[in-house]
Amino acid sequence: MPPSSLARCLRVASTIQPSALLRAAPSATTRPFSTTPSVHRRVRIAEDMSRRTRPVLEDDMDELWEQLEESPEVDDAPSSGHLILQQQRLLLDYLRLIEHEMPKLVAFRKEFVPPTPETPLIVRSVHYQGENHPVTRKRVMTVAVDHLPLKGEAAVHKFKLLAGPRWTPEPPKDAGVSRMEEWGNGYIKISMEDFPEAEKNLKWASDTLDKLVAEANNTPEEYSAVPVDLRHVIRKAQKKKKGDHLGSRVFLRPSIRDFPEEWLPKKPSPPAATV
Repeated sequence: MPPSSLARCLRVASTIQPSALLRAAPSATTRPFSTTPSVHRRVRIAEDMSRRTRPVLEDDMDELWEQLEESPEVDDAPSSGHLILQQQRLLLDYLRLIEHEMPKLVAFRKEFVPPTPETPLIVRSVHYQGENHPVTRKRVMTVAVDHLPLKGEAAVHKFKLLAGPRWTPEPPKDAGVSRMEEWGNGYIKISMEDFPEAEKNLKWASDTLDKLVAEANNTPEEYSAVPVDLRHVIRKAQKKKKGDHLGSRVFLRPSIRDFPEEWLPKKPSPPAATV
């Protein structure tokens, strides 16, 4: 029943006495097909009052309170709680791998052997633990110029000219070369990431180095008068702003010999002998 009809019935019921309704009910039953609207209305009101003893609003409120007091069927945690649990499961998974799988790697342990002059190439790669990333196919190769099969100082000079900005007097920071190693004639760095396979990128870098060495050994005396372009080295030192661009520090490593002698404290004179 719509709320407006229910409210209208309640208003009508409040104005009619129950005794009058009880008296009108039998007369209505004797004439069930009467067309008098007032009689049928009184009969419906009497039937509603005989069935309902509480207002509709109270019944609705009781049903609402019962629904609120009922315990939910699924007592679940929020989404943030599930994220925390997922991170904890992932951490436990890695801890289990460390506990049970890491000891098995002892069988593959190898003794560290420093690189020899016969194996001068240093290859660097990036790995994301199986995750697909464009950087994983990149290969960076670094090698000292002194370890290359160059024929004389003229070939070394021509090799520096051919390398261009790929050559630096000091080893690159990400090359894996010790900072205490002698620089010598510098280092060359070649990187490649155009091919989809990492092996092809490394092969291209290796072939390029072989071509540079072969070309440097081919009539190197013709380029002995050409100076080496050092603009990329000086510009890099200027951007760092650490004083390396002053004087010739780009090519010479600072040492204790560079400390000014006038800054050293004066040695105290020995005390005079007393007579």
